[in-house]
Amino acid sequence: MSKKRIFITGGAGFIGSNSAEYFASKDWKVTVFDNFSRNGSVENAKFLKNLKRNIKIVKGDIRRDRRLLDKEIARTDAVLHLAAQVAVTTSITNPREDFETNVLGTFNVLESIRNSKNRPPIIYSSTNKVYGAMEELRVKRVKKRYIYVDYPFGISEKFPLDFHSPYGCSKGAADQYVRDYARIYGLKTVVFRQSCIYGPRQFGVEDQGWLAWFIIAVVTKTPITIYGDGRQVRDVLFIDDLVRAYELAFSNKEALKGEIFNVGGGLTFAISVWSEFGSILEDYFGKKINVNFAEWRLGDQKIYISDIRKIKKLLGWKPQISPKDGISMFCKWVENNKELFK
Repeated sequence: MSKKRIFITGGAGFIGSNSAEYFASKDWKVTVFDNFSRNGSVENAKFLKNLKRNIKIVKGDIRRDRRLLDKEIARTDAVLHLAAQVAVTTSITNPREDFETNVLGTFNVLESIRNSKNRPPIIYSSTNKVYGAMEELRVKRVKKRYIYVDYPFGISEKFPLDFHSPYGCSKGAADQYVRDYARIYGLKTVVFRQSCIYGPRQFGVEDQGWLAWFIIAVVTKTPITIYGDGRQVRDVLFIDDLVRAYELAFSNKEALKGEIFNVGGGLTFAISVWSEFGSILEDYFGKKINVNFAEWRLGDQKIYISDIRKIKKLLGWKPQISPKDGISMFCKWVENNKELFK
C-alpha cells in the first residue's frame, strides 16, 4: 500500500513546519510549498531537511505559480492550506498584497483542486478575525481579566461574520470561498477558524503572534509594550494540539463536507494577555518583567474565546496541553535557539 501524500502551502512557516514534521512522523509523504518570504521560513526549511524524512520542499507562490500548483496538487491525497499574509497592520499598509495572497492565492489553490482528477480534500487555516471587533458584545472586568456576559462557552461558528480590517476581509473572503466550493463544486473542504496558536518555530513579532513575541522579547531583552490594560483575554492553543485536529479532520468524511470549526484552547485554556500570562512568564524566568503600556489598538477585542464544543462533538477532539505546560515548552525552545532571534 502506497503512502498517503499531503501538500502543505506555507509549509515552511510556523504552523506549516510543525505540520510537516508531524505528518512525516506518521509516515505521510509531505510536500512543503513556500515562497520563503516570511521571517524564519528559511530556518524552518533547514530544520525539515535535517529531519531526513520523506519531506520534499518546493519553492513557489500561490499567487503566481498556477502550473506548479496544478502539478503538485494533481498528485497529492490532501491539501493543508496555510500560506497567508497574517498581520492586520501589514494588511492596512499594503492591502493589495494582503488581498492577492489571501484571496487570490486561496482561489488558485481551490481551482487547482477543482480541475484535478483526484480532487483531494483541503483544510483551510482561517482566523477568529472573521467575527470582527465584536464591539457589541457585553463584557465585564473581573479581577485580572474580562469575561463575556452572554457567552459562557465562548464564540461559536454561528456568530455573525463581520470582516474588520483588510486582513479580516481577505481571510473572511477566502474562508467563504472554501466553504462555497464544497457546496457548489462538491469539494471536500474544512475551515478552521483558529485562535492564538503558539509553539516552537514561531517567529512572533509585535503585531502578530503576541504570545511568542513576549517570550522572544524577554529572552532577547527587548522592551515589551502592552496595548490596552493587559486584561484582554484570548484562548491559546499549543501547536501539537492543532496539528492533531488537522489529522482528525482529514480522516473524518463528515467533517470534509464543508464544515467550519472554531479551533482554540476554549474556555479552559483562556488567559489574559498580561495580567495572567505575565505572571506565568515571571514564574518561569524567576524575575520581574517590566513592560510599557500604550493605548488600545483599533479593533482589538477585549476578549475572544472559541466555543470548541462543535469540534469536540464531531471529531472527538479537545486540547490537551495546558497553557502553563505549553508556555514552558516554548520558553525552553526559545532559550535553546537564541541565535535564531538575533
